[in-house]
Amino acid sequence: MSRAWGGRWLTAWLVLLLCSGCATLGNAQRDAAAGIAQAARSTRVDCTRADACATPSPVLDMARTVWAASTAQAPRHRALILDNAPDALLLRIHLIRSARRSIELQTYIFDEDDSAQLVMDELEAAAFRGVKVRILIDQLAALRKVETLAALASLHANLELRLYNPVLDRARLALPMYAIASLCCWRQLNRRMHNKLLVVDGLVGIVGGRNYQDDYYDWGEDYNFRDRDLLLAGPQVRAMQANFEAFWTSQRSVPPQRLGDVARYLRRYGAPPAPPHHPFRRPERVRALLAQADDPALLQARFVAPALEVSGVRFIGDLPRKHRDDAFAEVPEEQAVGAASHGLLQLLQGARDEVLLQTPYLVMSKPAQQVFRALHQRAQPPRVQISTNSLAATDAFIAYAMSYKYKRRYLRDFGFEIHEFKPFPADAPFELGETGAALGREPEQEPDAAGEAEPADGPAGAGDQDGKGAGDDEGEDAADGQAPQGQDAPAAMGSGGSLLERRLARRGLRSEPVSEAGRLSPFASSGGLPVRLKRAGLRMGLHAKSMVVDARVGVVGTHNFDPRGDTLNTESAVVIADPAFARQLAASIRRDMAPANAWTIGRRDDALLLPGVEYTLAKLSERMPIFDLWPRKYATSYDYVPGPGCPPTQVPPSPFATDFRRCNQPVGDFPEVDLGLKWLGVRLFTAFGSGLSPIL
Repeated sequence: MSRAWGGRWLTAWLVLLLCSGCATLGNAQRDAAAGIAQAARSTRVDCTRADACATPSPVLDMARTVWAASTAQAPRHRALILDNAPDALLLRIHLIRSARRSIELQTYIFDEDDSAQLVMDELEAAAFRGVKVRILIDQLAALRKVETLAALASLHANLELRLYNPVLDRARLALPMYAIASLCCWRQLNRRMHNKLLVVDGLVGIVGGRNYQDDYYDWGEDYNFRDRDLLLAGPQVRAMQANFEAFWTSQRSVPPQRLGDVARYLRRYGAPPAPPHHPFRRPERVRALLAQADDPALLQARFVAPALEVSGVRFIGDLPRKHRDDAFAEVPEEQAVGAASHGLLQLLQGARDEVLLQTPYLVMSKPAQQVFRALHQRAQPPRVQISTNSLAATDAFIAYAMSYKYKRRYLRDFGFEIHEFKPFPADAPFELGETGAALGREPEQEPDAAGEAEPADGPAGAGDQDGKGAGDDEGEDAADGQAPQGQDAPAAMGSGGSLLERRLARRGLRSEPVSEAGRLSPFASSGGLPVRLKRAGLRMGLHAKSMVVDARVGVVGTHNFDPRGDTLNTESAVVIADPAFARQLAASIRRDMAPANAWTIGRRDDALLLPGVEYTLAKLSERMPIFDLWPRKYATSYDYVPGPGCPPTQVPPSPFATDFRRCNQPVGDFPEVDLGLKWLGVRLFTAFGSGLSPIL
């Protein structure tokens, strides 16, 4: 009897959840909520100067000079690779402070941790200075709280926020809502906006892999991404701006106040007086970065002097029409790719001598596999070197399992030289200074179980393996009838200091402890947290997406060179056909592939008994869409061991060199990993998960 009642209760709960997830508001209710937000927006402008009291900027001065020297027939550009993570955050803060007219920000993830809140503070302050600020975020990773979204929608007439491709008429999806969305709206749930750019005054832009979250700027407590952005000044910034405009005006981009959960919040509680904001976890780190943001000599030395004059610049980007149901209706499956993917594949097809490819998730789409197979079958194939994550470094366990399955194909059929990033690289551009992550830990509360999982894409396949995705449901309770918790008091509009300074003094630069549960989100990436290692430490994982072809063309963008990027995510990149730039980018990628920073994947020793039979069986097993149960894989990891005849080197070794074994020793399939049950997980996804590869 109790079992029957339990089944009925579970069925009733699921029906109730489904109904609540699918309940929508009428247009009149949405209009009322939008009216509440509109009425609450301030129209006060703190500055009456024509330049909106912008911070003087050597970076924008450089951009103006570049634009003045450009013509339609001879465009001029300057570009700078942003490898250093704190510098990438510093530059963003400086450019926002320097804006005079407009800011367009587009991203996949916008969290509510220290770095993201600092950027949002600056965006809000820019709006109050008189700058037009537009923020476009993919819905799956757009902030954490319904309260935050309601507050931003109600803040200022100069600040607009939209969410791309919302599912289930909600701005935020709690975990149960993901389950419902997976059942009712799988196609829509998987179509995500992965583009990332920042454009200031239409003069200068940043594009690349970084989202707005601490671990993209070396501010993470336990894990940080090795990522890369590109600063660009010149006419192609106009193409970036046009791409943003296409997304901004798309019907899929919706103001949060017109979505059910935010609209309900506004109608029940009214407009919050200010966006909620926890005290900064590391206030001294924030102070140090803000002090640098207005230092003209430092900015000149870091961002202007090293910027290269480059030619052959082209911005390529997908458009929202990629997400139409008929986008690839008339195209064969092996050719169904978006504009960004098509442009990158064309570059690869033209390779003659060498391809350097950096991707955090080595899961190749069918069109990419066809291109690399054709390259390898040439009489003189180009050398293809791959920089990617090891299992010890990755944040996407399932994606790595699929990469592990195809190592034989990558080495034998495509000729890949694969170098897998170590979790504790000896020589990576990681800063442990005053704005880095090495500051002493403050007392903090114990995280709860839900708070341990780092955010990303929701369930496997929803979103991409983009490190994290937002997803905390703190605002859901408020939207469903409970009063919001922790709401800030109205902003004090005293006479001392700027709006930003008052906000930082009031709620930002305090040393009060904040629990991990308040900072992290309960959603894991497609593979969950990074795997447990044999030793503790602040680890790193690759997130950079870059390519160099024939030492003459360099690419920095958002595309992981994977199936999702081809057909599900929208992507963008900057392509620069300039040898000097290509050399700089190649040096950066090769640094990540150097023996001190990466293990090399090579063929393991032949089986002692019937090696030919063993190889054939392994190959047949790999080709099975499921039931790839052969336990012994073709390749394993090797580490370079300096010694007599093997001097320390920065040159990535080739696993195909005749003397490869002389200095490189096998260290197992998953070095540094404390496998435990993860070994079983890798084998299970290798055996049964190949059907997931199109959405990984």
